[in-house]
Order: sequence, then C-alpha cells, then structure tokens
Amino acid sequence: MNIHPIKTEKDYEKALERLEQIFDAKQGTKEGDELEILSILIEKYEDEHFPIDLPDPIEAIKFRMEQLGMKQNDLTEVIGFKSRVSEILNKKRKLTLEMIRNLNEDLSIPTNVLIQKY
Repeated sequence: MNIHPIKTEKDYEKALERLEQIFDAKQGTKEGDELEILSILIEKYEDEHFPIDLPDPIEAIKFRMEQLGMKQNDLTEVIGFKSRVSEILNKKRKLTLEMIRNLNEDLSIPTNVLIQKY
C-alpha cells in the first residue's frame, strides 16, 4: 500500500484508477484498508476542487413533489392556500419560517436548502 495525499489532477486520476482496481476488496484486508483510506482522500480532494452548490429552494420543492407524486394542490396542506402555493412555486412570494419548517418536516427537504435566497 503506497498511499499519499492527492495534490494534483494527476494524483487524483491515479487514485481513481487504483480505487477501481480494488473496489471489491473485502473489509479488514490490506486492500480493504487501502480502499477505505483512498476513498477518504478522493472525497476530500473532490470536496475541495469540485464543490456542488445547493439546489434552488423552489426547484428542490418541485423535485421532491415529483418524487412523491404530489400535485400542486397537495402542497396546500404544507404551505397554505392554493394561491399561496402558486405564488411560492412561481417565485412571486418568499417562503416563511413556518413554511420552511413544514416543508422540512413533511417533505424532508433540508432546511439549509430552503433558507437560501432565490
């Protein structure tokens, strides 16, 4: 096992190649330990060099609704009046703290997604 920090794109590519080679290694083996350490190093490099922004709050709501098979009407139980739901989904009205709490609790949308500006 020859593991070192991933500092360059070349190091990253080598690490990915090695990860692919030992991907099915059993836990508790030498290669299993290497796989675990390599995964951590790759994740750290990716977090620093390829950050993923949080999704738009309204797009996250629409996506979650789609996942749950919900219609706009179904959201009235979470947000309030039908007209309010329409205004929220069309970005004409901001989410209130109560709406954010309800969306988090009822639809399991993380609050850090919902509190962003849009």
